[in-house]
Amino acid sequence: QVDLVESGGGLVQAGGTLRLSCTTSGSIFSANAMGWYREAPGKQRELVARIGSDGSTNYADSVKGRATISRDNAKNTVYLQMNSLKPEDTAVYFCAAGSTPKSTWFFQRYWGQGTQVTVSS
Repeated sequence: QVDLVESGGGLVQAGGTLRLSCTTSGSIFSANAMGWYREAPGKQRELVARIGSDGSTNYADSVKGRATISRDNAKNTVYLQMNSLKPEDTAVYFCAAGSTPKSTWFFQRYWGQGTQVTVSS
């Protein structure tokens, strides 16, 4: 059973943009904060951005000013818009949901399968 379904990854040139989408059930979406995490080869999974059910957001320092997370409550979908992409943004991006106020990845309860984002230089 897949709780969260991501889409929108792919190969992008440096300086380009992409938008990731994540859709889930209404029960999960309404009860949890939604977040995007990424895992690059050889590195620990890290927060990219997170949005609470009240619309409050937080971002990793590495993407501040370049990323925007948003949620569409009517579609049970969360989006991650990333601009000015860099090769170091290359990673598998995961959507996650959790009711905890803690944003660290291991506190999140529900996960998608991940979508690969590759930024070429």
